[in-house]
Amino acid sequence: MNFHQLHIFYTVAEKGSFSAAAQALHMTQPAVTMQIQSLEDYFGTKLLHRSTKKIELSEAGRTLLPHAKRSVELVRQTDEAMSAFTQMLQGRLQLGASLTIGEYVLPRMLGPFARQYPDISIVMKVMNTTQIMDDILKHQLNFGLIEAPIHHPDMIVEPVMQDELKLVVPAGHALADRGEVELEEVMTYPFVLREKGSGTRQVMEDQLQKKNIDPQDMNVVMELGSTGAVKSAVEAGVGITMLSPSSVQHELALGLVHIVDIRGLTFKRQFYAIHLKSSLLPLSAVAFLNYLRQQEHAGVEGAIEKGNK
Repeated sequence: MNFHQLHIFYTVAEKGSFSAAAQALHMTQPAVTMQIQSLEDYFGTKLLHRSTKKIELSEAGRTLLPHAKRSVELVRQTDEAMSAFTQMLQGRLQLGASLTIGEYVLPRMLGPFARQYPDISIVMKVMNTTQIMDDILKHQLNFGLIEAPIHHPDMIVEPVMQDELKLVVPAGHALADRGEVELEEVMTYPFVLREKGSGTRQVMEDQLQKKNIDPQDMNVVMELGSTGAVKSAVEAGVGITMLSPSSVQHELALGLVHIVDIRGLTFKRQFYAIHLKSSLLPLSAVAFLNYLRQQEHAGVEGAIEKGNK
C-alpha cells in the first residue's frame, strides 16, 4: 500500500466513477483500475462494487474512506507547510528515461524545473527499459521513466504522466488542412512506422484492434528504428505516421508537418516511474516526480495549435 493508491481510491469514491477519477488525476482509466485492484489485493477484500451504471463502496470501502481522506489532507497540509523550504532542495538526481520520454518529452520540462530548483543537478540517461531496470537494481539510478508498465518483485511502478499519439502528415498532404478525418480514409494512405515491438507501435496497434481493425491491413511502406528517422521520412513525403506531438514540436513550428485528428479515436498511453521498493527516494526525486505529475502538457498543446495554423 502507498499513499498514491489511497489518493486514487479517495478520488474514485468522491467522483463516483473510474472515468471521472482518471480525468481528475490525469491518468488512464485502466491505470486507475489497476491501482484500486492492487489496494484490494493488499487488504484482501473488495472496496468497491462495480456495475455498468455506478460504483458503490463496500463495507470495507466505507471504513477505509475516512482514513484515505485524512491521508490526502495530511499530505496536502504537509506540502503547504514545507513549501517555504522547497527551494532549498539540492543534490544530484540520477534518472533513466526511455527513448520517447528522454529525447522528446522531458527536455522541455527540465528548464522550468531547474529554475524552480537551481541546486538540484540532473543526470539523465536515455536507455531502453531493461537497461533502466538493471541500473536501478545496481543503485546507479534513483528512478526511471518508462512507456509501459513492468512487473518486478523489487520495483514500485507508478503512473506519472499521460501522452497521446496523433496522426502526423507532411506539409502539402491531402489530409494536411483537414481538422478531422475518418479512420477509414486514413487507412487508405501509406504509413511510415516505428519497428514492431516499439512502445509507439504497440499503442497504435492496440487501439486499432479495439476498433476491430487488423493492423496488418495498414499499407506500411517503411519501418524504421527511431522516431527521428520516421519524422524525416514523413517530411520527405514517403508516408504518414502516428507519433507523440512532443516529438514533432520543431517540425510543427516550421510548418514541415501537420497534425490531424481521427474522428472517434484516441491513442492515449501512460508513462510510468519505477524505483526500488527497498530504498526511499531522495527528496530531489520526490520533488521531480511531483513536478511531472502536475504538468498539463500545455507546451505540447500550444505547439499543435501553432503547427496547424
